[in-house]
Amino acid sequence: MGHPFPIREIARQAGLSEATVDRVLNGRGGVRESTAREVHRAIADLDRQRTQVRLVGRTFMVDIVMQSPERFSTAVRAALEAELPSLHPAVVRSRFHFRETGPAGELVAVLDRIGRRGSQGVLLKAPDVPEVTAAVGRLVAAGIPVVTLVTDLPASARIGHVGSDNRAAGATAAYLVGQWLGDRPGNVLTSLSSGSFRNEEEREMGFRATMRARHPGRSLVEIAEGHGLDAATQYDLVRAALERDPEIRAVYSIGGGNIATLRAFEDAGRECAVFVAHDLDHDNTRLLREHRLSAVLHHDLRHDLREACHLVMRAHGALPPAGPTLPSAVQVVTPYNMPPPTTAG
Repeated sequence: MGHPFPIREIARQAGLSEATVDRVLNGRGGVRESTAREVHRAIADLDRQRTQVRLVGRTFMVDIVMQSPERFSTAVRAALEAELPSLHPAVVRSRFHFRETGPAGELVAVLDRIGRRGSQGVLLKAPDVPEVTAAVGRLVAAGIPVVTLVTDLPASARIGHVGSDNRAAGATAAYLVGQWLGDRPGNVLTSLSSGSFRNEEEREMGFRATMRARHPGRSLVEIAEGHGLDAATQYDLVRAALERDPEIRAVYSIGGGNIATLRAFEDAGRECAVFVAHDLDHDNTRLLREHRLSAVLHHDLRHDLREACHLVMRAHGALPPAGPTLPSAVQVVTPYNMPPPTTAG
């Protein structure tokens, strides 16, 4: 296949040996299909990051490991690659390890593989479970700093966390739902992708506390484990909740799966009077433009990723020490104040 990159750059990007990359590029066989896919992904990453490849300076190879729906991991990739040129004179290159769902053991295997291959830093979005916390400890012990992204692992050895104030975001959602429902009766469906993500747990706590204080008469109906995906599981969870509770009139989507949620309302012949969601990814952008969502709670992913890269660089002594990283601001986005696509996060 034609490409302008030397084998050593492809090997570094893929975290593989030059001999393995050479076998893949020249079709010599003896290489697993998954390894060949890693080589082709590395070339695609290099092509998007070619401005960084040409730069001369201290280079930081950073691995981004995320368990997240594709729509959000795509937004993170775009935000990071948009920020990379601004980090000059340092040269930051990135490798991506994305998965939508699966057992924690698979995520741990990815982290341990990075530890064996080597990296200047890991940006991590993962469930808060003991085996992931232990894997973070092994990385840090090996001299690889870990920064948690969006959702924290506070009991781990991570060097810092970047993201929004999730309790404040949940409280903001409660304020909006309560204001827009007004005096109309109705209960609120809260939808989490999983109970293992701390950011979702914090959003739910902020939402529940504010609803209890401001609107004690409204019941909250919780569903979870739809994994934020627009699949049958999320649809079935919402349909079952609607059948159990004929008074559900609003949704606070903490973890996603919004297309499936809306389809369940439509198929049940039910109105969703207020729908507040998180993250201005490509799905939510479209739903907001179509006025199928009332508002999206947004935070600037480019800011978060810039701060994460700075934390990694400080860990290696490439930047002077700084104060604690502050949470990124929560913005309420409606169909009428949507940010330009390049800043959406």
